[in-house]
Amino acid sequence: MRGRNPLLAALAFSLAATSVHAADEVVVYSSRIDELIKPVFDAYTAKTGVTVKFITDKEAPLMQRIKAEGENATADLLLTVDAGNLWQAEQMGILQPFTSKTIEANIPPQYRSSSGAWTGLSLRARTIVYSTERVQPQELSTYEALAGKEWEGRLCLRTSKKVYNQSLTATLIETHGAAKTETILQGWVNNLATDVFADDNAVIQAVDAGQCDVGIVNTYYYGRLHQQNPQLRAKLFWPNQQDRGVHVNLSGIGLTQYAPHPQAAQQLVEWMTGAEAQSLFAGINQEYPANPQVKPSAEVAAWGSFKADSLPVEVAGKRQAEAIKLMDRAGWN
Repeated sequence: MRGRNPLLAALAFSLAATSVHAADEVVVYSSRIDELIKPVFDAYTAKTGVTVKFITDKEAPLMQRIKAEGENATADLLLTVDAGNLWQAEQMGILQPFTSKTIEANIPPQYRSSSGAWTGLSLRARTIVYSTERVQPQELSTYEALAGKEWEGRLCLRTSKKVYNQSLTATLIETHGAAKTETILQGWVNNLATDVFADDNAVIQAVDAGQCDVGIVNTYYYGRLHQQNPQLRAKLFWPNQQDRGVHVNLSGIGLTQYAPHPQAAQQLVEWMTGAEAQSLFAGINQEYPANPQVKPSAEVAAWGSFKADSLPVEVAGKRQAEAIKLMDRAGWN
């Protein structure tokens, strides 16, 4: 018998080592910043030995990068915020559907793609914030009611350019139709106390300072500011409790079309929908776990419970283009 060729033996060892390394690694492209995801991935590595590498950027560049890489993909997973963005990634063909009994058991269907291309990981309500000095809670009722004359010169909003407002508008279209939604949006614009703001923090601060009396914001922005200033003269109100409920959106994750490590990536996602990761992932950013069996942090729970809109969140993506047109027609900049 001939002896083994040392060069071939070395090459075989090298390929085997590369394969093992690849199986012990998952790569995530994330639009959530390092401090919101690193503790979660570190916990997974400590538990499993699998290294999670991640690159952070805005969602649009990340999605374009995945599309450009094509079959030479680097990323296994895309982690981003808002169902509108996840739906867009799905439409771009950069995500692949996958089935998992674990994820189906952990995350309600309205917080997952109907095609299986992505799942929610944490939830945020886009709700009403009001001045505790100038507004009584009983004066508030629904998103739609903020279009009434009694709120003229008293409302603050974030720019329509942000996907969070586009998604809220999309759900209004799904509920009321385009014509009624446009009337609601025009009422909001007519009631503005000042020009729209660049972010939700500015809306809350304007309410606190007396620049306006009410606004619409994501809950975690309120949580951050309240943590910094417990004397904040603003509180959250849960609208539409007598009908469809509060608009809820999410942070979510999808498997890329050409993921190099699909099995390892799926295992990471399954773990992220479980109790340990859900508490950590949601708690870091003062969000709600997408897994209803997991309780929110004490601070988030202190805001009170509410009925959430049961509409599938992927409506935010399906109606996004229509929502943008209506917002533009209503003069919402």
